[in-house]
Amino acid sequence: MEDLMLDIINDYGYIGIFLLITIENLFPPIPSEVILTFGGFLTTFSQMGFWEVAISATLGSVLGAIILYSIGRLLTIERIYNLIDSNIGKRLHLKKEDVGKAGKWFNEYENKAVFICRFVPIVRSLISIPAGISKMKMGLFVSLTAIGSFIWNAVLIYLGRVTGKAWHNIVDYMDFYTKIVVIIFIIISIVLGTIFVKRRFIKNKY
Repeated sequence: MEDLMLDIINDYGYIGIFLLITIENLFPPIPSEVILTFGGFLTTFSQMGFWEVAISATLGSVLGAIILYSIGRLLTIERIYNLIDSNIGKRLHLKKEDVGKAGKWFNEYENKAVFICRFVPIVRSLISIPAGISKMKMGLFVSLTAIGSFIWNAVLIYLGRVTGKAWHNIVDYMDFYTKIVVIIFIIISIVLGTIFVKRRFIKNKY
């Protein structure tokens, strides 16, 4: 996959970066680190400019985020409640209060969440969905997404530029960072899952 992405960037330049970053936002497993650092490397010997690469990548980030935000907008509270009232929801012991608590938390921290999560692998894409569900103002969402994404993109492009032919070393470091983040989320998921099971399933047996 990496070779394919590099070929696309070589062949289509800014448009290739824009399209790849858009797709990366929709499918988080695609490594944006490769796209951005290689794009930075290209600025050292090709006609591609640093700011043009950064802007192309940021536009792709914003477009991908808007698509996921729009999907979130389709997931209305009523539809979520219908899922909770369904057989699947009842078997999982889901409660409408859970949605209310999650919604309240996001509404309280939505600005910080949308901005800060742009620097966290995988989550930087997924955060757009709860933003859509909560009906966060589109203008504010796009602004925070654009600023956070531009900073993230510019840093990686710059690192790719200054490391030159050794740009792939940055990818290795970022891959390690991503793995750490994934491990942390797995641990958090296990802890929260255990608490949920104890409260909703085991507790109900007594």
